[in-house]
Amino acid sequence: MRVKICGITQPQQSLAIANLGATALGFICVPTSPRYVTIEQIQAAVAPLPDHIDKIGVFANSSILQISETVQTSKLTGVQLHGDETPEFCDQLRQILPNIEIIKALRVRNLQQLETTANYIDYVDTLLLDAYHPQQLGGTGKTLDWEMLQAYKPSRPWFLAGGLTPDNILTALSQIHPDGIDLSSGVERSPGDKDLDKVELLFARLKSV
Repeated sequence: MRVKICGITQPQQSLAIANLGATALGFICVPTSPRYVTIEQIQAAVAPLPDHIDKIGVFANSSILQISETVQTSKLTGVQLHGDETPEFCDQLRQILPNIEIIKALRVRNLQQLETTANYIDYVDTLLLDAYHPQQLGGTGKTLDWEMLQAYKPSRPWFLAGGLTPDNILTALSQIHPDGIDLSSGVERSPGDKDLDKVELLFARLKSV
């Protein structure tokens, strides 16, 4: 199972988190986010990482030009779209970045919204389901309705996000079976400052799954 730790802001924490077991690190490229990082910060965080670690830039309603420039300059291996991007936008981005993983994040409130994820299947590599919040795009600490996801089996791999912590991860995974999990606020001391003890505890608990 893939494990993505998102909202990395401190370069010295990126290698430590990778060494603890993360398979992917996420870097927030949304200027309004408290976890926003510049291209220079991403470059510093990515530089020491082994090749097998996925480096994901998180964008929300950015232009294709902005995204492609950031990806190429920062040596990212993937793009997570966390805004109102349409399937058509994802398709256009794929033409520009053919070798980059495209993850579409959707904030799910109900079954009707869950069904809309099917619209993206042909245009992205991976889906990510996050909890809905009216003001915040992610990192809210709110959990999804896991019961609603028990029958969710899309034809693309998918990440579960939204309020996951070392304390509730085993409960979540006993109910649903995503291809990956994505944590941010659940392993932090404050926005962007990861608590390495919590990250270590997360991986210790995952070993029992």
